[in-house]
Amino acid sequence: QVQLVESGGGLVQPGGSLRLSCAASGIIFSIYNMGWYRQAPGKQRELVAKITSISTTNYADSVKGRFTISRDNAKKTVDLQMNNLKPEDTAVYYCWGSGDIWGQGTQVTVSS
Repeated sequence: QVQLVESGGGLVQPGGSLRLSCAASGIIFSIYNMGWYRQAPGKQRELVAKITSISTTNYADSVKGRFTISRDNAKKTVDLQMNNLKPEDTAVYYCWGSGDIWGQGTQVTVSS
């Protein structure tokens, strides 16, 4: 069974950090492109960051320099390190795998 399970969301103050993790099962993880998307209330789901099977990365302009995506093929995980968080980063964050595989989402709230 193909499954992506996110963890690491929560409430953080502006300027703080969080690390999201996504654990994959049921796929040959190393050949998949992986990524993180987010959806804020009333807005469309948007790309945050992607990492290819050969670890090439790309980021949304709004998170460049603050967020870092990484993968561990041995552990079948893809992480998103988020630093200097802003209130506008508040959203449900979804793990994505090529072939249109999605996790259930994890809430990130940035608020004082």
